[in-house]
Amino acid sequence: MGLLPPRSAKSASTLGEFLAAYIDGRSDVKESTAINYRATERGLLEYFGAKKLLADITAEDADKWRRWLAAGEKRANGTVVRKKLGDNTVRRRCGFARQFFRAAVRDRVITENPFAGMKGVSVRSNRERDYFVTREEAAKVIEACPDAQWRLLFALSRFGGLRCPSEHLALRWVDVDWQANRITVRSPKTEHHHGGASRPLPIFPELRPFLEDAWAIVEASVMAMPPKERAKVHVITRYRGANANLRTQLERIIARAGLKPWPKLFQNLRQTRATELVAEYPQHVASEWLGHTIEIAQAFYWRTTEEQFARAATQPTGGKALQNPVQYSAARDGSEVFSVQPEAGKREKSEDLAENQCSLMDSNHEPTD
Repeated sequence: MGLLPPRSAKSASTLGEFLAAYIDGRSDVKESTAINYRATERGLLEYFGAKKLLADITAEDADKWRRWLAAGEKRANGTVVRKKLGDNTVRRRCGFARQFFRAAVRDRVITENPFAGMKGVSVRSNRERDYFVTREEAAKVIEACPDAQWRLLFALSRFGGLRCPSEHLALRWVDVDWQANRITVRSPKTEHHHGGASRPLPIFPELRPFLEDAWAIVEASVMAMPPKERAKVHVITRYRGANANLRTQLERIIARAGLKPWPKLFQNLRQTRATELVAEYPQHVASEWLGHTIEIAQAFYWRTTEEQFARAATQPTGGKALQNPVQYSAARDGSEVFSVQPEAGKREKSEDLAENQCSLMDSNHEPTD
């Protein structure tokens, strides 16, 4: 009737148009994040269709999409049409979808976010995929590695706790300070956080031999370079191409070592090292060395080991017998209860009672929203 201005094309945006524009415009995100964006986009378009209006998608539709992701689909003969996704993958996809629709609300394309009230969109720890890679197993794998660079790749993961592949491939020889006995680890994953671009890491005794072996191979050629060129030389010079599948190659090496591949090949190595370090050093130190927060470490990395169970069952706390025997004390009702009397002048420290508990692509985890 001419009483209102024409509805703009923007407010009638379709799902396909909006997602393409939003993802194409996010040139600020890393490649791995862009890949996850595209995977979420494909899932939304497959379920809703590219021509579905954003404004027509309801909270009930969002819940149905989530169940669709988790269910998968099979033909009548049992063959898989669409694989069902794992719980953490579903959570991550829903988190990205909520992010997309929040941007649509912010741009006034829609008035409400159908994913706004959805719970459980952050990745959580999956204890079923935990695995502690023992030093004996690590030694067998290193023995089966084909060259010095692969031995160093594995050692940087198992004894350095680096995120693979990003932190391995970012490491340069100029980052290795032999005199100070430490490495500057550059972290593409956390560089957008304040102070997260790099972190110092000790050259642990278990790691040093593999660094020295790799350095001995290139030392003469690197030292002959001008300082500016020398500063650009990477520690890991092989396996840098986009088609370098480190996971597949590591599976072959593990099989050659006579072992069965563990669930998360590189993340379990980082998780193992995080568990070892927190058993020997304060939590803030262990977390700073590996470049994650204490909260993330508790959720995804720190685990109780079989060796700790065995030691607890055979060795008294503190490595020596209790100083005071268990004594009887009379309760007010006349019954007898057991109590242990602490030594005079000693109090339990809160840190002695703390429980350590614990991920994750590269290896570190953080909520998607």
